[in-house]
Amino acid sequence: MDASLRTGPPVVTLRNAWDRPYDGAIAAARTCYSPRVIGPEEVTPGQRDSIGPLTFEAGHHTVYQHAHFEFGLENVSRQFVWAFLHAHPFYNSEQSSQRFVRLDQVAAYVPPGLGGPAREVYEGELEAAWETYRALSAILKEDTHRILGEIRYLTPNASEKRRKKVARESEKKAIELARYVIPVAAFTSMVHTLSGIVLHRLRRMMRTGDVPTEAVEVVTAMVDRVHALDPAFFEKVGEAPLEAAQVVEGRWPELQGDGDALARRIDAQLGARTSLLVDYTARAPETTAEAVRAVLGADPGTLSDAEALARVLDPSYNRYRLETLNLSVHSPLSRALHHASYTFLKRLSHTADSQDQRHRMVPGSRPLMTLTDTRRPDFVTPPLIAANPRAHEIYLASMDRAWRAKERLLEMGVPREAALYVLPNAKALRFHETGSLLYLAHKWVMRTCFNAQEEIYQASMDELDQLRTVHPALARHMGPPCVLRAGRITPTCTEGEHFCGVPVWRSFPDVVRPL
Repeated sequence: MDASLRTGPPVVTLRNAWDRPYDGAIAAARTCYSPRVIGPEEVTPGQRDSIGPLTFEAGHHTVYQHAHFEFGLENVSRQFVWAFLHAHPFYNSEQSSQRFVRLDQVAAYVPPGLGGPAREVYEGELEAAWETYRALSAILKEDTHRILGEIRYLTPNASEKRRKKVARESEKKAIELARYVIPVAAFTSMVHTLSGIVLHRLRRMMRTGDVPTEAVEVVTAMVDRVHALDPAFFEKVGEAPLEAAQVVEGRWPELQGDGDALARRIDAQLGARTSLLVDYTARAPETTAEAVRAVLGADPGTLSDAEALARVLDPSYNRYRLETLNLSVHSPLSRALHHASYTFLKRLSHTADSQDQRHRMVPGSRPLMTLTDTRRPDFVTPPLIAANPRAHEIYLASMDRAWRAKERLLEMGVPREAALYVLPNAKALRFHETGSLLYLAHKWVMRTCFNAQEEIYQASMDELDQLRTVHPALARHMGPPCVLRAGRITPTCTEGEHFCGVPVWRSFPDVVRPL
Protein backbone atom coordinates (compact mmCIF):
# COMPACT_ATOMS: atom_id res chain seq x y z
CA MET A 1 0.00 0.00 0.00
CA ASP A 2 1.30 3.45 -0.95
CA ALA A 3 0.32 6.14 1.56
CA SER A 4 1.64 9.04 -0.53
CA LEU A 5 -0.86 11.09 -2.50
CA ARG A 6 -0.81 10.88 -6.28
CA THR A 7 -2.58 13.71 -8.06
CA GLY A 8 -2.22 15.65 -11.28
CA PRO A 9 -4.09 16.94 -14.33
CA PRO A 10 -6.50 14.75 -16.30
CA VAL A 11 -5.00 12.47 -18.92
CA VAL A 12 -7.17 12.49 -22.05
CA THR A 13 -6.38 10.42 -25.12
CA LEU A 14 -8.38 10.02 -28.32
CA ARG A 15 -8.29 6.24 -28.85
CA ASN A 16 -10.48 6.00 -31.94
CA ALA A 17 -12.35 8.43 -34.15
CA TRP A 18 -13.84 8.99 -37.60
CA ASP A 19 -11.20 10.09 -40.12
CA ARG A 20 -13.17 13.08 -41.42
CA PRO A 21 -15.93 13.78 -38.91
CA TYR A 22 -16.91 17.22 -40.18
CA ASP A 23 -17.00 16.28 -43.88
CA GLY A 24 -18.92 13.14 -42.89
CA ALA A 25 -21.59 15.31 -41.29
CA ILE A 26 -21.86 17.53 -44.38
CA ALA A 27 -22.08 14.47 -46.62
CA ALA A 28 -24.86 13.06 -44.44
CA ALA A 29 -26.73 16.37 -44.75
CA ARG A 30 -26.36 16.32 -48.54
CA THR A 31 -27.63 12.73 -48.66
CA CYS A 32 -31.01 13.97 -47.36
CA TYR A 33 -31.47 15.79 -50.69
CA SER A 34 -29.87 13.21 -52.93
CA PRO A 35 -31.11 9.96 -54.52
CA ARG A 36 -27.84 8.29 -53.43
CA VAL A 37 -25.46 8.29 -50.50
CA ILE A 38 -22.91 11.14 -50.64
CA GLY A 39 -19.36 10.38 -49.48
CA PRO A 40 -17.17 12.67 -47.33
CA GLU A 41 -14.67 12.94 -50.19
CA GLU A 42 -17.33 14.71 -52.28
CA VAL A 43 -17.72 17.63 -49.88
CA THR A 44 -16.40 20.90 -51.31
CA PRO A 45 -14.89 23.87 -49.42
CA GLY A 46 -17.98 25.93 -50.17
CA GLN A 47 -20.25 23.28 -48.68
CA ARG A 48 -18.13 23.18 -45.51
CA ASP A 49 -18.70 26.90 -45.09
CA SER A 50 -22.39 26.95 -46.01
CA ILE A 51 -24.09 23.62 -45.28
CA GLY A 52 -22.37 23.09 -41.93
CA PRO A 53 -23.46 26.35 -40.25
CA LEU A 54 -26.88 26.19 -41.92
CA THR A 55 -27.68 22.75 -40.51
CA PHE A 56 -26.23 23.46 -37.09
CA GLU A 57 -27.92 26.82 -36.56
CA ALA A 58 -31.25 25.43 -37.80
CA GLY A 59 -31.09 22.67 -35.18
CA HIS A 60 -30.60 19.81 -37.66
CA HIS A 61 -28.04 18.21 -35.37
CA THR A 62 -28.44 14.54 -36.24
CA VAL A 63 -25.82 14.87 -38.97
CA TYR A 64 -23.23 15.53 -36.24
CA GLN A 65 -24.24 12.37 -34.41
CA HIS A 66 -22.74 9.97 -36.94
CA ALA A 67 -19.14 10.65 -35.95
CA HIS A 68 -18.14 9.07 -32.64
CA PHE A 69 -15.07 9.66 -30.51
CA GLU A 70 -13.60 7.08 -28.17
CA PHE A 71 -11.59 8.65 -25.35
CA GLY A 72 -9.34 7.22 -22.70
CA LEU A 73 -9.80 9.21 -19.48
CA GLU A 74 -7.50 8.98 -16.48
CA ASN A 75 -7.01 11.18 -13.42
CA VAL A 76 -10.65 12.23 -13.35
CA SER A 77 -12.62 12.19 -10.11
CA ARG A 78 -15.60 10.02 -9.22
CA GLN A 79 -17.43 13.24 -8.38
CA PHE A 80 -16.87 14.57 -11.91
CA VAL A 81 -18.06 11.34 -13.51
CA TRP A 82 -21.21 11.22 -11.37
CA ALA A 83 -22.07 14.93 -11.49
CA PHE A 84 -21.29 15.62 -15.15
CA LEU A 85 -19.99 12.88 -17.42
CA HIS A 86 -22.68 10.28 -16.61
CA ALA A 87 -25.46 12.74 -15.78
CA HIS A 88 -27.03 12.35 -19.26
CA PRO A 89 -27.97 9.26 -21.30
CA PHE A 90 -25.95 9.70 -24.50
CA TYR A 91 -22.61 7.97 -23.90
CA ASN A 92 -20.94 4.63 -23.32
CA SER A 93 -18.35 4.01 -20.59
CA GLU A 94 -16.28 1.11 -19.33
CA GLN A 95 -14.97 2.30 -15.97
CA SER A 96 -12.53 0.90 -13.43
CA SER A 97 -14.64 -0.59 -10.62
CA GLN A 98 -14.06 0.24 -6.98
CA ARG A 99 -16.08 -2.89 -6.17
CA PHE A 100 -13.49 -5.19 -7.71
CA VAL A 101 -10.24 -3.19 -7.94
CA ARG A 102 -8.41 -2.62 -4.66
CA LEU A 103 -7.32 1.00 -4.18
CA ASP A 104 -3.71 0.52 -3.14
CA GLN A 105 -2.61 4.11 -3.64
CA VAL A 106 -4.03 7.44 -2.47
CA ALA A 107 -4.89 8.86 -5.89
CA ALA A 108 -7.31 11.76 -6.08
CA TYR A 109 -8.25 15.11 -7.55
CA VAL A 110 -6.95 18.21 -5.78
CA PRO A 111 -8.73 21.42 -6.85
CA PRO A 112 -6.40 23.94 -8.50
CA GLY A 113 -5.43 26.89 -6.36
CA LEU A 114 -5.81 24.97 -3.12
CA GLY A 115 -2.75 25.77 -1.05
CA GLY A 116 -1.40 26.40 2.43
CA PRO A 117 -3.40 25.19 5.43
CA ALA A 118 -6.45 24.42 3.27
CA ARG A 119 -4.46 21.98 1.16
CA GLU A 120 -3.13 20.36 4.33
CA VAL A 121 -6.68 19.82 5.58
CA TYR A 122 -7.79 18.49 2.19
CA GLU A 123 -4.89 16.10 1.69
CA GLY A 124 -4.98 15.05 5.32
CA GLU A 125 -8.58 13.89 4.91
CA LEU A 126 -7.75 11.97 1.74
CA GLU A 127 -4.92 10.12 3.45
CA ALA A 128 -6.98 9.42 6.58
CA ALA A 129 -9.84 8.05 4.48
CA TRP A 130 -7.52 5.65 2.69
CA GLU A 131 -6.14 4.44 6.03
CA THR A 132 -9.70 3.73 7.15
CA TYR A 133 -10.35 1.91 3.87
CA ARG A 134 -7.39 -0.38 4.52
CA ALA A 135 -8.45 -1.04 8.10
CA LEU A 136 -12.05 -1.80 7.15
CA SER A 137 -10.95 -4.07 4.29
CA ALA A 138 -8.97 -6.19 6.75
CA ILE A 139 -11.72 -6.30 9.39
CA LEU A 140 -14.55 -7.06 6.96
CA LYS A 141 -12.65 -9.80 5.19
CA GLU A 142 -13.21 -12.00 8.25
CA ASP A 143 -16.99 -11.50 8.03
CA THR A 144 -17.20 -11.90 4.26
CA HIS A 145 -15.05 -15.03 4.40
CA ARG A 146 -17.30 -16.58 7.04
CA ILE A 147 -20.50 -15.85 5.07
CA LEU A 148 -19.09 -16.95 1.73
CA GLY A 149 -17.61 -20.03 3.34
CA GLU A 150 -21.10 -21.07 4.42
CA ILE A 151 -22.57 -20.38 0.97
CA ARG A 152 -19.74 -22.19 -0.84
CA TYR A 153 -19.74 -25.14 1.61
CA LEU A 154 -16.14 -24.47 2.61
CA THR A 155 -15.60 -27.50 4.85
CA PRO A 156 -12.28 -28.40 6.54
CA ASN A 157 -11.75 -30.90 3.73
CA ALA A 158 -12.38 -28.41 0.93
CA SER A 159 -9.90 -28.34 -1.95
CA GLU A 160 -7.16 -25.76 -2.20
CA LYS A 161 -8.82 -24.42 -5.35
CA ARG A 162 -12.08 -23.80 -3.49
CA ARG A 163 -10.24 -22.18 -0.58
CA LYS A 164 -8.46 -19.77 -2.91
CA LYS A 165 -11.70 -18.95 -4.73
CA VAL A 166 -13.49 -18.11 -1.47
CA ALA A 167 -10.50 -16.04 -0.32
CA ARG A 168 -10.59 -13.99 -3.53
CA GLU A 169 -14.34 -13.48 -3.29
CA SER A 170 -14.03 -12.48 0.36
CA GLU A 171 -11.46 -9.82 -0.43
CA LYS A 172 -13.59 -8.38 -3.23
CA LYS A 173 -16.64 -8.23 -1.00
CA ALA A 174 -14.58 -6.59 1.75
CA ILE A 175 -13.24 -3.83 -0.50
CA GLU A 176 -16.73 -3.38 -1.98
CA LEU A 177 -17.93 -2.42 1.50
CA ALA A 178 -14.80 -0.55 2.57
CA ARG A 179 -14.99 1.72 -0.49
CA TYR A 180 -17.82 3.63 1.17
CA VAL A 181 -15.23 5.68 3.11
CA ILE A 182 -13.21 6.63 0.01
CA PRO A 183 -13.69 10.33 -0.91
CA VAL A 184 -15.53 11.23 -4.11
CA ALA A 185 -12.31 13.01 -5.13
CA ALA A 186 -10.81 9.57 -5.84
CA PHE A 187 -9.40 9.16 -9.32
CA THR A 188 -10.95 6.76 -11.79
CA SER A 189 -10.12 5.72 -15.34
CA MET A 190 -12.35 4.73 -18.22
CA VAL A 191 -12.95 4.29 -21.91
CA HIS A 192 -15.62 6.84 -22.80
CA THR A 193 -17.35 7.07 -26.18
CA LEU A 194 -19.78 9.71 -27.39
CA SER A 195 -21.03 11.24 -30.59
CA GLY A 196 -19.92 14.53 -32.05
CA ILE A 197 -23.14 16.37 -31.18
CA VAL A 198 -22.91 15.21 -27.55
CA LEU A 199 -19.37 16.55 -27.35
CA HIS A 200 -20.68 19.87 -28.68
CA ARG A 201 -23.31 19.84 -25.91
CA LEU A 202 -20.79 19.00 -23.20
CA ARG A 203 -18.62 21.89 -24.37
CA ARG A 204 -21.57 24.26 -24.23
CA MET A 205 -22.68 23.06 -20.76
CA MET A 206 -19.35 22.37 -19.06
CA ARG A 207 -19.83 25.10 -16.45
CA THR A 208 -23.14 23.67 -15.24
CA GLY A 209 -23.52 21.36 -12.25
CA ASP A 210 -21.36 20.71 -9.21
CA VAL A 211 -17.92 20.42 -10.84
CA PRO A 212 -17.46 23.26 -13.35
CA THR A 213 -13.73 23.64 -12.68
CA GLU A 214 -12.88 20.00 -13.35
CA ALA A 215 -15.43 19.72 -16.17
CA VAL A 216 -13.91 22.68 -18.03
CA GLU A 217 -10.45 21.11 -17.78
CA VAL A 218 -11.52 17.64 -18.97
CA VAL A 219 -13.97 18.70 -21.70
CA THR A 220 -11.55 21.27 -23.07
CA ALA A 221 -8.93 18.53 -23.36
CA MET A 222 -11.44 16.28 -25.17
CA VAL A 223 -12.33 19.07 -27.59
CA ASP A 224 -8.64 19.80 -28.17
CA ARG A 225 -8.02 16.17 -29.17
CA VAL A 226 -10.84 16.32 -31.73
CA HIS A 227 -9.67 19.72 -32.94
CA ALA A 228 -6.22 18.29 -33.63
CA LEU A 229 -7.84 15.55 -35.73
CA ASP A 230 -10.27 17.79 -37.62
CA PRO A 231 -10.21 21.54 -36.81
CA ALA A 232 -13.39 22.16 -38.79
CA PHE A 233 -15.54 20.10 -36.41
CA PHE A 234 -15.54 22.94 -33.88
CA GLU A 235 -14.28 25.87 -35.94
CA LYS A 236 -17.00 25.74 -38.57
CA VAL A 237 -19.99 25.09 -36.29
CA GLY A 238 -20.92 25.21 -32.64
CA GLU A 239 -21.72 27.63 -29.87
CA ALA A 240 -19.40 29.04 -27.24
CA PRO A 241 -19.50 27.49 -23.77
CA LEU A 242 -21.92 29.09 -21.35
CA GLU A 243 -20.30 31.54 -18.97
CA ALA A 244 -20.86 31.04 -15.24
CA ALA A 245 -23.40 33.90 -15.16
CA GLN A 246 -25.47 32.15 -17.84
CA VAL A 247 -25.93 28.91 -15.90
CA VAL A 248 -29.63 28.77 -15.07
CA GLU A 249 -29.36 26.68 -11.89
CA GLY A 250 -27.28 29.37 -10.16
CA ARG A 251 -29.66 32.27 -10.78
CA TRP A 252 -31.84 31.95 -7.67
CA PRO A 253 -29.61 31.82 -4.57
CA GLU A 254 -32.56 32.97 -2.44
CA LEU A 255 -34.25 29.60 -3.03
CA GLN A 256 -31.53 27.62 -1.31
CA GLY A 257 -32.75 26.36 2.03
CA ASP A 258 -31.41 24.17 4.81
CA GLY A 259 -29.84 21.00 3.42
CA ASP A 260 -30.21 19.19 6.73
CA ALA A 261 -33.92 20.04 6.91
CA LEU A 262 -34.43 18.90 3.31
CA ALA A 263 -32.76 15.57 4.09
CA ARG A 264 -34.96 15.05 7.16
CA ARG A 265 -38.13 15.86 5.20
CA ILE A 266 -37.37 13.41 2.40
CA ASP A 267 -36.24 10.70 4.82
CA ALA A 268 -39.54 11.07 6.67
CA GLN A 269 -41.34 10.39 3.38
CA LEU A 270 -39.18 7.36 2.64
CA GLY A 271 -39.58 5.79 6.07
CA ALA A 272 -37.88 2.39 6.02
CA ARG A 273 -37.77 2.24 2.22
CA THR A 274 -34.78 2.83 -0.01
CA SER A 275 -37.14 3.57 -2.91
CA LEU A 276 -40.71 4.82 -2.53
CA LEU A 277 -43.37 4.72 -5.26
CA VAL A 278 -44.79 8.25 -5.45
CA ASP A 279 -46.60 8.24 -8.81
CA TYR A 280 -47.62 5.81 -11.56
CA THR A 281 -49.89 5.23 -14.54
CA ALA A 282 -53.18 4.47 -12.82
CA ARG A 283 -54.63 2.20 -15.52
CA ALA A 284 -51.31 0.65 -16.50
CA PRO A 285 -52.51 -3.00 -16.69
CA GLU A 286 -55.56 -2.14 -18.79
CA THR A 287 -53.65 0.21 -21.11
CA THR A 288 -50.80 -2.26 -21.54
CA ALA A 289 -53.23 -5.07 -22.35
CA GLU A 290 -55.00 -2.91 -24.91
CA ALA A 291 -51.63 -1.97 -26.44
CA VAL A 292 -50.75 -5.67 -26.75
CA ARG A 293 -54.04 -6.32 -28.55
CA ALA A 294 -53.37 -3.41 -30.91
CA VAL A 295 -49.96 -4.85 -31.77
CA LEU A 296 -51.20 -8.40 -32.32
CA GLY A 297 -54.43 -7.49 -34.10
CA ALA A 298 -56.57 -9.02 -31.37
CA ASP A 299 -59.70 -7.88 -29.52
CA PRO A 300 -60.99 -8.49 -25.98
CA GLY A 301 -63.05 -11.40 -27.21
CA THR A 302 -60.01 -13.31 -28.47
CA LEU A 303 -57.43 -12.00 -25.97
CA SER A 304 -58.46 -10.98 -22.46
CA ASP A 305 -56.45 -8.52 -20.36
CA ALA A 306 -54.89 -11.35 -18.32
CA GLU A 307 -53.96 -13.27 -21.45
CA ALA A 308 -52.58 -10.17 -23.17
CA LEU A 309 -50.33 -9.40 -20.18
CA ALA A 310 -49.17 -13.01 -20.09
CA ARG A 311 -48.18 -12.82 -23.77
CA VAL A 312 -45.92 -9.83 -23.16
CA LEU A 313 -44.59 -10.61 -19.66
CA ASP A 314 -44.53 -14.38 -19.20
CA PRO A 315 -41.17 -15.70 -20.51
CA SER A 316 -42.91 -18.90 -21.56
CA TYR A 317 -44.70 -16.80 -24.23
CA ASN A 318 -42.35 -13.84 -24.72
CA ARG A 319 -39.09 -15.74 -24.95
CA TYR A 320 -37.13 -12.58 -25.73
CA ARG A 321 -37.13 -12.12 -21.94
CA LEU A 322 -34.92 -15.20 -21.56
CA GLU A 323 -32.03 -13.76 -23.57
CA THR A 324 -29.05 -12.03 -21.99
CA LEU A 325 -29.01 -9.63 -24.95
CA ASN A 326 -31.70 -7.08 -24.11
CA LEU A 327 -34.06 -7.23 -27.11
CA SER A 328 -37.14 -5.60 -25.60
CA VAL A 329 -36.91 -2.24 -27.34
CA HIS A 330 -36.58 -4.05 -30.69
CA SER A 331 -39.63 -6.24 -30.08
CA PRO A 332 -42.96 -4.90 -31.43
CA LEU A 333 -44.75 -6.85 -28.69
CA SER A 334 -42.48 -5.80 -25.79
CA ARG A 335 -42.78 -2.13 -26.72
CA ALA A 336 -46.32 -2.27 -25.33
CA LEU A 337 -44.66 -2.00 -21.89
CA HIS A 338 -43.70 1.59 -22.66
CA HIS A 339 -47.19 2.82 -21.71
CA ALA A 340 -46.89 2.02 -18.00
CA SER A 341 -44.73 4.49 -16.10
CA TYR A 342 -43.57 4.67 -12.47
CA THR A 343 -41.86 7.38 -10.41
CA PHE A 344 -39.83 6.56 -7.31
CA LEU A 345 -38.31 8.75 -4.60
CA LYS A 346 -34.96 7.22 -3.66
CA ARG A 347 -32.11 7.52 -1.19
CA LEU A 348 -28.81 6.00 -2.28
CA SER A 349 -25.19 6.56 -1.44
CA HIS A 350 -23.00 8.40 -3.95
CA THR A 351 -21.23 5.16 -4.84
CA ALA A 352 -24.46 3.21 -5.35
CA ASP A 353 -26.03 5.96 -7.42
CA SER A 354 -22.93 6.09 -9.61
CA GLN A 355 -24.02 2.62 -10.74
CA ASP A 356 -27.75 3.29 -10.65
CA GLN A 357 -27.45 6.24 -13.04
CA ARG A 358 -25.94 3.92 -15.65
CA HIS A 359 -29.52 2.71 -16.24
CA ARG A 360 -29.90 5.67 -18.55
CA MET A 361 -33.39 4.82 -19.76
CA VAL A 362 -34.65 5.23 -16.18
CA PRO A 363 -33.60 8.87 -15.73
CA GLY A 364 -33.43 10.72 -12.44
CA SER A 365 -33.37 14.37 -11.35
CA ARG A 366 -30.34 14.13 -9.11
CA PRO A 367 -29.55 16.83 -6.56
CA LEU A 368 -26.96 19.54 -6.93
CA MET A 369 -24.71 18.75 -3.96
CA THR A 370 -23.57 22.37 -3.80
CA LEU A 371 -27.18 23.45 -3.17
CA THR A 372 -28.26 20.60 -0.86
CA ASP A 373 -25.13 20.25 1.28
CA THR A 374 -25.65 19.26 4.92
CA ARG A 375 -23.69 20.49 7.91
CA ARG A 376 -24.15 17.19 9.73
CA PRO A 377 -22.82 13.85 8.50
CA ASP A 378 -25.37 12.45 6.05
CA PHE A 379 -24.48 9.00 4.81
CA VAL A 380 -25.52 5.43 4.10
CA THR A 381 -24.13 2.55 6.16
CA PRO A 382 -23.87 -0.92 4.58
CA PRO A 383 -25.60 -3.53 6.80
CA LEU A 384 -22.48 -5.70 7.19
CA ILE A 385 -20.54 -2.74 8.54
CA ALA A 386 -23.38 -1.87 10.92
CA ALA A 387 -23.39 -5.46 12.16
CA ASN A 388 -19.70 -5.44 13.10
CA PRO A 389 -19.14 -3.25 16.21
CA ARG A 390 -15.46 -2.62 15.52
CA ALA A 391 -16.00 -1.81 11.85
CA HIS A 392 -19.02 0.36 12.66
CA GLU A 393 -17.07 2.41 15.19
CA ILE A 394 -14.28 3.06 12.69
CA TYR A 395 -16.83 3.84 9.98
CA LEU A 396 -18.76 6.40 12.05
CA ALA A 397 -15.53 8.10 13.06
CA SER A 398 -14.56 8.34 9.39
CA MET A 399 -17.90 9.92 8.47
CA ASP A 400 -17.60 12.47 11.27
CA ARG A 401 -14.02 13.31 10.26
CA ALA A 402 -14.96 13.80 6.58
CA TRP A 403 -17.76 16.26 7.38
CA ARG A 404 -15.58 18.14 9.85
CA ALA A 405 -12.91 18.45 7.15
CA LYS A 406 -15.48 19.75 4.68
CA GLU A 407 -16.82 22.29 7.17
CA ARG A 408 -13.27 23.36 8.08
CA LEU A 409 -12.48 23.98 4.42
CA LEU A 410 -15.61 26.11 4.07
CA GLU A 411 -14.60 28.13 7.14
CA MET A 412 -11.23 28.73 5.49
CA GLY A 413 -12.95 30.24 2.45
CA VAL A 414 -12.61 27.26 0.11
CA PRO A 415 -15.46 27.23 -2.46
CA ARG A 416 -18.12 24.63 -1.70
CA GLU A 417 -17.49 23.03 -5.10
CA ALA A 418 -13.94 22.19 -3.97
CA ALA A 419 -14.73 21.33 -0.35
CA LEU A 420 -17.30 18.69 -1.30
CA TYR A 421 -14.63 16.52 -2.90
CA VAL A 422 -13.52 15.29 0.55
CA LEU A 423 -16.93 13.78 1.29
CA PRO A 424 -17.07 9.98 1.16
CA ASN A 425 -18.70 7.59 -1.29
CA ALA A 426 -21.22 6.97 1.50
CA LYS A 427 -22.69 10.48 1.06
CA ALA A 428 -26.50 10.13 0.84
CA LEU A 429 -28.29 11.40 -2.27
CA ARG A 430 -32.05 11.85 -2.58
CA PHE A 431 -33.80 12.14 -5.91
CA HIS A 432 -36.74 11.15 -8.09
CA GLU A 433 -36.43 8.56 -10.83
CA THR A 434 -38.98 7.69 -13.52
CA GLY A 435 -39.11 4.92 -16.07
CA SER A 436 -41.46 3.00 -18.29
CA LEU A 437 -42.14 -0.62 -17.40
CA LEU A 438 -40.10 -1.67 -20.43
CA TYR A 439 -36.90 -0.18 -19.04
CA LEU A 440 -37.68 -0.82 -15.38
CA ALA A 441 -38.23 -4.51 -16.16
CA HIS A 442 -34.71 -4.72 -17.61
CA LYS A 443 -33.29 -2.88 -14.62
CA TRP A 444 -35.06 -5.22 -12.19
CA VAL A 445 -33.72 -8.26 -14.05
CA MET A 446 -30.19 -6.98 -13.61
CA ARG A 447 -30.49 -5.54 -10.11
CA THR A 448 -32.52 -8.16 -8.22
CA CYS A 449 -29.67 -10.61 -8.78
CA PHE A 450 -27.69 -11.21 -5.57
CA ASN A 451 -24.54 -10.13 -7.41
CA ALA A 452 -25.94 -6.62 -7.90
CA GLN A 453 -24.69 -3.77 -5.72
CA GLU A 454 -26.49 -4.14 -2.40
CA GLU A 455 -28.23 -0.76 -2.22
CA ILE A 456 -29.52 -0.95 -5.78
CA TYR A 457 -30.68 -4.49 -5.09
CA GLN A 458 -32.63 -3.26 -2.05
CA ALA A 459 -34.11 -0.36 -4.02
CA SER A 460 -35.20 -2.74 -6.79
CA MET A 461 -36.79 -5.13 -4.30
CA ASP A 462 -38.61 -2.17 -2.72
CA GLU A 463 -39.89 -1.16 -6.14
CA LEU A 464 -41.11 -4.62 -7.04
CA ASP A 465 -42.82 -4.97 -3.67
CA GLN A 466 -44.79 -1.78 -4.31
CA LEU A 467 -45.53 -2.78 -7.91
CA ARG A 468 -47.04 -6.01 -6.58
CA THR A 469 -49.31 -3.91 -4.37
CA VAL A 470 -50.62 -1.50 -7.01
CA HIS A 471 -50.38 -3.65 -10.16
CA PRO A 472 -49.92 -7.32 -9.25
CA ALA A 473 -50.62 -8.46 -12.80
CA LEU A 474 -47.61 -6.50 -14.06
CA ALA A 475 -45.30 -7.73 -11.29
CA ARG A 476 -46.06 -11.42 -11.77
CA HIS A 477 -43.10 -12.17 -14.05
CA MET A 478 -40.47 -9.83 -12.64
CA GLY A 479 -37.21 -10.90 -11.05
CA PRO A 480 -33.57 -11.80 -11.74
CA PRO A 481 -32.48 -13.91 -14.72
CA CYS A 482 -32.59 -17.16 -12.75
CA VAL A 483 -36.27 -16.59 -11.86
CA LEU A 484 -37.22 -15.94 -15.49
CA ARG A 485 -35.15 -18.82 -16.85
CA ALA A 486 -35.88 -21.57 -14.29
CA GLY A 487 -37.61 -24.51 -15.99
CA ARG A 488 -37.58 -22.74 -19.35
CA ILE A 489 -33.97 -22.59 -20.54
CA THR A 490 -30.53 -23.57 -19.31
CA PRO A 491 -28.37 -22.54 -17.64
CA THR A 492 -30.70 -21.21 -14.98
CA CYS A 493 -28.09 -18.75 -13.70
CA THR A 494 -26.34 -16.56 -16.29
CA GLU A 495 -23.42 -15.65 -14.01
CA GLY A 496 -21.37 -18.79 -14.64
CA GLU A 497 -18.60 -19.16 -12.05
CA HIS A 498 -19.91 -16.02 -10.36
CA PHE A 499 -23.13 -17.79 -9.34
CA CYS A 500 -24.13 -16.39 -5.94
CA GLY A 501 -24.54 -19.87 -4.51
CA VAL A 502 -28.21 -19.43 -3.54
CA PRO A 503 -31.07 -21.00 -5.57
CA VAL A 504 -33.05 -17.75 -5.57
CA TRP A 505 -35.55 -19.02 -8.16
CA ARG A 506 -37.07 -21.49 -5.71
CA SER A 507 -38.58 -18.85 -3.43
CA PHE A 508 -38.33 -15.38 -5.03
CA PRO A 509 -39.31 -12.78 -3.86
CA ASP A 510 -39.26 -14.31 -0.36
CA VAL A 511 -35.48 -14.50 -0.26
CA VAL A 512 -32.84 -13.25 2.16
CA ARG A 513 -29.65 -11.96 0.64
CA PRO A 514 -26.73 -13.23 2.75
CA LEU A 515 -24.15 -10.67 1.63
